[in-house]
Amino acid sequence: MFLYHYFEKERGPFLSLSSLPDEEAVEIHENLESNNNIFARRNFDRKYIQNRRMVEDWLHEEFMRKGGKPKERKPQYMTLGECHHCKSWFDCADFIKIPLNEFDINTISFTYGDSFPTFFAPQFGDKSEYRLNIYMNNEIWDIIEKHGFPQDAWTEKTPHYAPSYVEVQVWNYTPLEKYKLLHIPSHSQIL
Repeated sequence: MFLYHYFEKERGPFLSLSSLPDEEAVEIHENLESNNNIFARRNFDRKYIQNRRMVEDWLHEEFMRKGGKPKERKPQYMTLGECHHCKSWFDCADFIKIPLNEFDINTISFTYGDSFPTFFAPQFGDKSEYRLNIYMNNEIWDIIEKHGFPQDAWTEKTPHYAPSYVEVQVWNYTPLEKYKLLHIPSHSQIL
């Protein structure tokens, strides 16, 4: 089994608004929104960065409660298994594929679907068992066995709030570093 990370080839992998101060993150997000970028569509209440911080605090708290051993305060995001429609989010998509066994299972968590709707969907009446739940490696397989891989059932008509992949939260960046170096855009310089 592999974890996948999709990104804009020109910009490189593992970029995150979460690593930025609020003011800078809001500015970048507003720029994405003005360009009708798919990553700006979650700004339903005009508080995306605030909501993102809330979701990530919840993820961290639940991960710790379940015995997780995060090395970082904010996760990097991947998918469990390939997710073809994630490529459509980018003008020139690229991806990184890393074997699951390269990760210490105590430093990764999972949500059945993107963590945003996992957290917010219950407010809109979705009481599915995988809402407001994060899973450890030994737990996610039971949910997948019961519901399947959501990316396998995804179509263009799948509602935007429905699970469309199994999200992986990586709480230790060390296994990502060698893959990140292999995908630095050619116009970037390493100092």
